[in-house]
Amino acid sequence: MSTPHSNTVMRQQAEQQYAHELAALKDMDQRQRPPNWEMSPWAVATYLLGGKLDNGVEITPKYIGKRRIIEIAVATLATDRALLLLGVPGTAKSWVSEHLAAAISGNSTLVVQGTAGTAEETIRYGWNYAQLLAKGPSMDAIVASPVMRAMRTGKMARIEELTRIPSEVQDSFISLLSEKLLPIPELDQYVQAEKGFNVIATANDRDRGVNDLSSALKRRFNTVVLPLPDNADEEVQIVETRVASLGRALELPIEKPALQEIRRIVTIFRELRAGQTDDGKIKLKSPSASMSTAEAISVVTNGMSLAAHFGDGTLRGADMASSVVGAIVKDPVQDRLVMLEYLETVVKEREGWKDLYRACHAVL
Repeated sequence: MSTPHSNTVMRQQAEQQYAHELAALKDMDQRQRPPNWEMSPWAVATYLLGGKLDNGVEITPKYIGKRRIIEIAVATLATDRALLLLGVPGTAKSWVSEHLAAAISGNSTLVVQGTAGTAEETIRYGWNYAQLLAKGPSMDAIVASPVMRAMRTGKMARIEELTRIPSEVQDSFISLLSEKLLPIPELDQYVQAEKGFNVIATANDRDRGVNDLSSALKRRFNTVVLPLPDNADEEVQIVETRVASLGRALELPIEKPALQEIRRIVTIFRELRAGQTDDGKIKLKSPSASMSTAEAISVVTNGMSLAAHFGDGTLRGADMASSVVGAIVKDPVQDRLVMLEYLETVVKEREGWKDLYRACHAVL
């Protein structure tokens, strides 16, 4: 299968987008590397957290938050225990998972996307039925899952939304993680994991359709909780960084969004999430939506697209209003009341926010 030119794909994988940084880290990295790792645990943490190398190369931060969280995650993957990244929607679980796999294995594409329809063969293996009918059961007739391919090559396998996978299918991980062995009973054979193999799973317990993990499966993971940003400045930095990256990838013909517009969106999301204004003077009802950082990023990016293609290239409140309302109002009755109350009691009275007040009202 040919790989599309990196300039034509909609979204590059982490190992493609940050190839220069990964190469620079490998060149500088003199620390001990676990078996089959592309770089040392120190270099993996530096790749995710950012910093300036001795040769002057600037490593951009992929995760903005507590350093210790990333250190624990990386250290876990250097052992025989799998890693479970847990958090509410929008806390960068998938983003961290992808970058961990890219830095450790140089390949972030060995992914199983968990859904209610995920079957056991998606995790273990399937069959090429043409080969099966022609030659009978054989290794040539097996269609390897991403997990099996990771085991054979000593890479990181990623399991997205583990708790969305049906409970009986989740349990297929138990022996796999314990024994590091994948039996193929039809052939009376098995695949043993090469050194370097491990699993990075992500999960949240806020969404509907979640299947609780069994105690037996939980014991196979070291759980690292990714929290919401500690403060508004940290969240603004996250949104600003990701929006800039998305703007470049989408080739939006627009100037860099003003920091004050990003801060307004972050403030709205944080206040509705907390159920009170930043100064604590006004109590607010919270909407049914999670009001995550990821949604704030989406609101600003959509606003940039409107400003670029149907405005004058400068991001304003009117460009973000429809996306703000769309992010907040998931329930057309209850959430709409929450939004209207917030507009009247907070946005309308806040100095310099009248434009956003009028624009949101116009689309409600």
